[in-house]
Amino acid sequence: MTGWLVVAGLGPGADELVTPQVAAALAQATDVVGYIPYVARVAPRAGLTLHPSDNRVEIDRAQHALQMASEGRRVVVVSSGDPGVFAMASAIFEALEARPEFLSLDIRILPGITAMLAAAASAGAPLGHDFCAINLSDNLKPFATVEKRVALAAQGDFAMAFYNPRSASRPHQFARVLEVLREHCEPSRLIIFARAVSTPDEALNTVTLAEATPEMADMRTVVLVGNSQTRRIGPHIYTPRSAL
Repeated sequence: MTGWLVVAGLGPGADELVTPQVAAALAQATDVVGYIPYVARVAPRAGLTLHPSDNRVEIDRAQHALQMASEGRRVVVVSSGDPGVFAMASAIFEALEARPEFLSLDIRILPGITAMLAAAASAGAPLGHDFCAINLSDNLKPFATVEKRVALAAQGDFAMAFYNPRSASRPHQFARVLEVLREHCEPSRLIIFARAVSTPDEALNTVTLAEATPEMADMRTVVLVGNSQTRRIGPHIYTPRSAL
C-alpha cells in the first residue's frame, strides 16, 4: 500500500462548509490526526483510526503523521478553517524540513473556508478591499510584534481580521490591541465580533471602536476591523472596492 499525507481544512464549523475534496480524502483515510475538537468532527468508521491530541503539540503531531504515511498509511491531518492559515500546513513543512527522509512522500494541502471569510460573509463584505489577518496570540511570537503589526496595519488603512483575540491565559492583551487601534483609527471605525460562525451558536455583534470592549471577544471569536471607508448599508457591513 502506498501511503500519503493530506492536510485538510474542515471549514469554520458547519458540515456543509467542508469541501467535497476534503470529504473524499477523509473517506479514503486510514488515520486522522489533529487537535482534539477538530478530530471530534470526523465520524468514526471501520478501518479508520482517530489520533486526537492536545493543543501546542503541532510539531509532534506533524512528525507522527509523516511517520505513519511513510509506513504506507493514508493520513489526513485536520485543521479548522484552512490548514494554511495559522494551522497545521506550516507545521507539517516545518517537521518535513527537519526530516528530509520524508521528502518523497505524497503530501497534499486541501484548502478550506476560513473563519474570517465565513464571518465576513455573514456580515456582508467587510473585507471587500485590501485586508490582512493577524493572530493575536503570543504563543509563537512576542506580544510586541503583535502590537507593531496591528499598528502598521491600522496606519496602512487595511481592514483586519484578528484570530485568537482573547483567552483565559491572556485576558488583558486584547484590551491593549484596542488601545493600539484607538491610537491610529477614528472612534467611528466599525468592528465586527463574530462568534462561533456557521454553528448554531453563531452571534455577530457590530460596534464602533469607541464602543468596543475586550469582553466582547473570546477564543471562539473572529474580530473583523473595517478600514476608514467601511460602512453600514441596512443590516449589512461592507468595504468599498476602491480607495480613491
